[in-house]
Amino acid sequence: MKKIFSLSLVFVFFFSFTEAQIEYKDVAGIFFSRCTSCHHDGGAGPFPLMTYTDTEQESGDIFDALTDGTMPPWSPDTTYTRFLHERIITLAEKTAILNWINNGTPAGDTTLAPAPPVYTNYQLYGTPSMELQIPTFTSNATTQDSYVCFSLPTNLTQDRVLRAFEIVPGNASIVHHVLINVDTVGNTVNDLSGTCYTLPGNYGLGGFAPGAPPTVFPGQAPLKLGINIKAGSKIVLQMHYPAGSAGLIDSTKLRLYFYPINETGIRPVSVVTPLQNWSLYLPPNIVSTFNASFPAFPYPISILATFPHSHLLCTSIVNYAYTGIDTVPLIRINDWDFEWQGYYNYRYPVKLPAGYAMQAEHVYDNTIANPNNPNNPPQLVIAGLSTTDEMLFDSYQLTYYLPGDELIDIAALLSTDSLLSGLPSPEIESSNSLSVTAFPNPSSGNIAFHIFNNTNDFKLQIYSLYGNLISEPEITETSPGSFVSEWNGTDTEKNKVAAGVYLYSVSFKGKSKSGKIILIPEN
Repeated sequence: MKKIFSLSLVFVFFFSFTEAQIEYKDVAGIFFSRCTSCHHDGGAGPFPLMTYTDTEQESGDIFDALTDGTMPPWSPDTTYTRFLHERIITLAEKTAILNWINNGTPAGDTTLAPAPPVYTNYQLYGTPSMELQIPTFTSNATTQDSYVCFSLPTNLTQDRVLRAFEIVPGNASIVHHVLINVDTVGNTVNDLSGTCYTLPGNYGLGGFAPGAPPTVFPGQAPLKLGINIKAGSKIVLQMHYPAGSAGLIDSTKLRLYFYPINETGIRPVSVVTPLQNWSLYLPPNIVSTFNASFPAFPYPISILATFPHSHLLCTSIVNYAYTGIDTVPLIRINDWDFEWQGYYNYRYPVKLPAGYAMQAEHVYDNTIANPNNPNNPPQLVIAGLSTTDEMLFDSYQLTYYLPGDELIDIAALLSTDSLLSGLPSPEIESSNSLSVTAFPNPSSGNIAFHIFNNTNDFKLQIYSLYGNLISEPEITETSPGSFVSEWNGTDTEKNKVAAGVYLYSVSFKGKSKSGKIILIPEN
C-alpha cells in the first residue's frame, strides 16, 4: 500500500507540474504561427495577439473560439485533401492553449518567449512590375452587403505573363473579399452601385480573403507557371464590403509581378468554373441537395487550386473527379462558412487523367435550424447573385499535365522563391535565428514542437539522457519558415519508451537548440 501511495503522489506531482509549467513562453509560438497573420495591428482580425498583454486580455474569446472550433478558420476537410497554407491547429497545440487559459494565463518570464513576427503592408519581396489601386472609396454598405467593381487599366503595350500578385486591402476591417477578372478587350467601366454581383471580364486571376496568402506560381522547372495578360487589358476588382461598413473608407491595392519579356518554358494557367448550377430551387423548411457535373476532359490536366462557392444556406460541399472505376478527391467542406472562403492551393498538383469527369454536391439547409439562414421564417430561395440568393459555383486553376506533375512538391519549390525568401510565413520578416518550443511539457503522450527557421535544412531528434537516439519525428512545413512536428512519446518507431526525462535537439548548419521534455505516466 505504501508503494502504491508513493506512486500516486508522484503521479499527482507530475500532473501539478504539467499545469504549472504552461506559461506564455510555451504558447506564444502557437499564437504567432496560427493566429497573428490576421490578429496583428492593421490585420483583418478584430484584435491583435502579438504580446502577452494582447493575448491575456482576449483569453475568454480565445477559449470560446478554440472550444467551438471557429478558430483558426479553415474549412476544407484535411482527411479528404491537403492544401498549402492550411490554417489548422493540432490537438496538442489546442490543449496547451486551453490549459494555459484554465490555469489563469500565467505570464512567467515573457522574455523567454519566441520573438514575435514583424508584419509589413506587403507579403511579397521585390519591386512589383505594376501596382494598380482603386480610387479612394467610401463604403455604401448600409443594411445590405455591397459589391462594387472597379475597372483598372493596365496600359500594357505588349502581352505579359503574370507570375505572382497580392492584394493589399486599404482597410482590412471592411474588405470581406476581393475577386479579380481580366478584361482582355478593355471596355469595362466602374460599377459603384453596390449591386455589381456579376464580375465582368473574360477570365479570372484569383482573389483575396482575410488571412489568405498571395498568389505565387512556381517560377522554375519542373513547374514553371503563369497567366497571360494581353496588351490593353483592364483588371477588374470586385470588392465585397459587409453590411454596416457604410461611411468607412478603403483604397485597396493590387501588386503584380510579371515574368521578363520573352521568358520561355512557361506553362499557361487557366482559371475556369466547370461546376455550376443555376437551377437551384430551395423551398422553406427543407434541406436540399443539388449537384453539378462537367463531362470528361479529353486530355490529362494538372489541377493547382480550387475555389468552391455558395452563399448562406449552404452547409456542406464536396467536389471529386471520377470514372467508372476510380474517384479522385478534390475538396470536401463539412461545415461551409460564407465568411471564410477563397482559393485553396494543392501542395502537389492533382493529376486528372483524360476521361475523368468532375462532380460537385452542395447541401442547402433552408430551415430555422440553420443559424446562417437570412430569413426568419424561412422563405423560398433560388439561384441568384445577391448574398441572400444561393449559388453553386466551383472554380479551379489548372494547366495541361506533364508526366510527374503529381510528384512535384509546390511548397518545396516556393520555399526558395525570391518573392518569398526571408519570410518564415506569409507577411513575416525574421532574422536567421532558430526558435523552438515544445508543448505541453511535461506530457503523458503527444508533444508538439513548433520551429521557426528560414530554411527547411534541419532535423529534430529525441535522445535519452544517456545519449541514445530515440526518434527523428517527421517535420511538416505549415508555411514558409514555420514548421511543426509531433512526437508520441508512448509509441515511437523504436518501441514504447518509459516515463522520464528526454532531450530534444534541433540542429541547423552548426546551430542547435536543445531542451528537456518530460513524459509522465498515462492516466
